[in-house]
Amino acid sequence: MANSAYQPHRPAKRPGAKPMEAPAFRVLVHRQYYEKYERLAEVVGVKQAQELWDYLATTPDKPPKTGSCCILKGKAGDPQGVGWSRTRHYEASSKVRIDYEFHREYRTTDVADPHPVVAIRTITFSSH
Repeated sequence: MANSAYQPHRPAKRPGAKPMEAPAFRVLVHRQYYEKYERLAEVVGVKQAQELWDYLATTPDKPPKTGSCCILKGKAGDPQGVGWSRTRHYEASSKVRIDYEFHREYRTTDVADPHPVVAIRTITFSSH
């Protein structure tokens, strides 16, 4: 839960078009990577960007149907706080890697309603 007015994440809309069904998780992207997120469809294509968003919005805790995902080891995988998952490393293609965490009952304040949230922590456009 956030303890200050500072909110580092912004909503990440599904690339191309709205989803057919309401997502199970809200997808957020760290403000430092928002511009990269906006360029995701031009880098990997709209279809692959939509598949990534659909995966994050529905089953971020399961293996993806496309791409590959692993839980980071050591300190790199430490969650950003209580209730957050360990950091996961998703490779959308040889050009794009995304690190994210999810929280099943995230609250922005003590009195806010809980919501399942996925937070994209980093986006990298390059090969290893």
